[in-house]
Amino acid sequence: MTATFSEFGATLRSWRDRLTPEAVGLRSSARRRAPGLRRQEVAQLAGVSLDYLVQLEQGRAIVPSPQVLAALARALRLSETERIHLFQLAGQLVPDGRRIHDTPPDSLRRLVDQLSASPAAVYDVRWNLVAWNKMWAAVVGDPLDRPERERNLVWRNFTGLPVRILRSYQEQAQYDEALVADLRSSFGRYPADSRLAQLIADLREVSPRFCALWQAHRVGVYDQERKTIEHPELGLLHLDCEILTAHRSDLRVAVFTAAPGTESARQLDALYATSSLQPDMAS
Repeated sequence: MTATFSEFGATLRSWRDRLTPEAVGLRSSARRRAPGLRRQEVAQLAGVSLDYLVQLEQGRAIVPSPQVLAALARALRLSETERIHLFQLAGQLVPDGRRIHDTPPDSLRRLVDQLSASPAAVYDVRWNLVAWNKMWAAVVGDPLDRPERERNLVWRNFTGLPVRILRSYQEQAQYDEALVADLRSSFGRYPADSRLAQLIADLREVSPRFCALWQAHRVGVYDQERKTIEHPELGLLHLDCEILTAHRSDLRVAVFTAAPGTESARQLDALYATSSLQPDMAS
């Protein structure tokens, strides 16, 4: 019995024990010796055999199918977070009917707007650039000067389009791996999104490097990087990039900052002061 399936079985038992018969429309009996639902009741509600449920709770069954997991989630009245956890414990991709959010809500737009002294932008899970402030455009170049596809972070990277960011060979290799691992994680959460699937297919066709990394099946999160930006007027800027994810929408907020007291910090302050980059949002 692996530790994972031992945890899977223990979690099922815990969720079964917390439910009352009344909560699922069954009659209660005074002769019950323990709280919660009996295995027979859960098996009946989920449409699986009692023996199979016993095997699942004891960690002896093979990997349950997505259909079985979905039925168990309904029978046990699981929340969305619990349903996702159930699929993850079983080693299955989480079926997710949610659409990808590609329009930032007003609250996120205000956040980027109010970070007016720092370059800040919003990406969707496909790494399409969907909103940015004026400092972002001033530091990395105006996104409106590019076609929409060329604003995609992953597409720009793997098709060799010009950028202002300088990386060593090792830094570039790490960046490539992080982007592909992040995109594969997004594909696992949104397998039915046609635009994400098309982006991946196009990248595999045009970039051997992307194709090789995609076939490695690594998953991960791209959430920070130390960047060196070659600005046409300011010279080299050494900036920290932090990427925060909005939990309910999976939109990413990227913010560049410079360490206090550094030349890069002074350059950013001067750019903000002299360029009259007042709070405003471009999108």
